[in-house]
Amino acid sequence: MHVRYFAAARAAAGRDEEKFDLAGGATLAELIEAVLAVERPEPPAGTPTLERILARSSFLLNEVAVRTPTAALGPDDVVDVLPPFAGG
Repeated sequence: MHVRYFAAARAAAGRDEEKFDLAGGATLAELIEAVLAVERPEPPAGTPTLERILARSSFLLNEVAVRTPTAALGPDDVVDVLPPFAGG
């Protein structure tokens, strides 16, 4: 699975994207657990932790909004992490 981070999620993750090899049929919740299991440097000052950001984020699965943590993922899927943001 390919994970792409945007805005504050990018800052907290310390990278734009990364890949995870999970078993076929893994869920979004399992992917989030794998993301949080990666050892990362402290986020920049003023940036919440990745765990806090993920708890409030929206997710796209292959560019389609996914609202349930039990959504099944495939090995070639792309998951975008979209933290809450303001402005316009």
